[in-house]
Amino acid sequence: MKKLIALLLTVFLLTGCASLAEKETVKITLWHSMSEEAGALMDKYVKDFNDTVGREKGIRVEAVFQGTYAEAVSKMNGILSNGQDDALPDVMQLDATGKVSFASAPIAYTIDEALQDHPGTDLSGMLAPAMANWQLSGVQLGLPFATSTTVTYYNKTAFEAANAAAPATLQDIGALASLAKDGVTVYAAIPNTPTLANWLGQLGSDLVNNHNGTEGSATELACIDNGALETFLTEWKALYQSGALVNASGSSDEFVAGRQLIMTSSSSSVSSILERIGGAFELGVSVYPKVNESASFGATVSGSCIVLFDHGNARKEGAWLFAQYLTSADVQADFARGTGYLPSNAAAADSEVWQSLIAEYPQYQVGLDQLTQTPNAMRSVTVGPAADFYYGIINDISDMLEEDLSPAEAVELMQDDLGGMLAQYAKANP
Repeated sequence: MKKLIALLLTVFLLTGCASLAEKETVKITLWHSMSEEAGALMDKYVKDFNDTVGREKGIRVEAVFQGTYAEAVSKMNGILSNGQDDALPDVMQLDATGKVSFASAPIAYTIDEALQDHPGTDLSGMLAPAMANWQLSGVQLGLPFATSTTVTYYNKTAFEAANAAAPATLQDIGALASLAKDGVTVYAAIPNTPTLANWLGQLGSDLVNNHNGTEGSATELACIDNGALETFLTEWKALYQSGALVNASGSSDEFVAGRQLIMTSSSSSVSSILERIGGAFELGVSVYPKVNESASFGATVSGSCIVLFDHGNARKEGAWLFAQYLTSADVQADFARGTGYLPSNAAAADSEVWQSLIAEYPQYQVGLDQLTQTPNAMRSVTVGPAADFYYGIINDISDMLEEDLSPAEAVELMQDDLGGMLAQYAKANP
């Protein structure tokens, strides 16, 4: 009987210890929008964290794919509008369309708040332009994770055959119009919110007020009175009239097939484009073209960040540790190698992983150099009516080209359309 009691006591103690350990494990949820290779890497990082830091600290992360950025933001907005804060994750990968909603969330746990709670944390190694992209009204909302900028891809083989150099300005692209023949186009593009912000930023102008909506709600266009919008539209129409520009969204399929010689697109596409070309021609990558010779260099930061929600001390502590892990130099270097995104942690660029990558594929370095040289003052755009504003730019600039409006007439059109959207949104959301 004594042996039986001892055995039962041992079983009870072991079971009790297991239950206690189970209770002490803090479970946090990550929402992300990474698919295919990037999604596999995200799963890998979650597993690695759980097996190392997580195991040591008693934290376990569960990753949940939430579809595209737009789908994830839509789900977040629905939860916030219904007051169901408990349904939000602990950690979320967020793009620019969700910045305003996240900032107004009752349980948003900003990076500024996390730093107040952890005063010894050093984030000085994060690239300043990438960090600045995730600020709103002076508050650091998130940490940059999947970072990119817009660069110029060109068919280097075709350029060398034509004795042409990588284009530095829109006028340089126009000078290549003679290459548009036999079913080959030189350049196909329609400006949208981020690309128009890039070109206006080179002219020393924001697209909308309050520093492109990063220091307060955008209520009006900021590129009218200073003439920046008309200057850009004048150069854009001249490029179209040269015959080098096709008024259509640039297609990576056309570029990879050799039927389009220049494409401006995200630096995160380097990996996939190299793979798809498969050596059919040499891929050239250069910086984003300037509006004109007098314009400044640069292109705004894009991509996504990691934000946190406050579900109580234990969970937000775990979320903070996991966010730092995802933005560490080792993870950022590995993620850059596997996806084409730029490492947002400066130390990653010195790693063996990154150095071996650019030794074989120097095209990757262009985006990182551009990112580090772009002034922090060049900010991406945050507006309330994001989707309507985006397509409004596309439609209005297309109308200028296809209906032969003058740049001045196009400015009036955009002032009415885009300015009207901003004013209406501000009125509905005081």
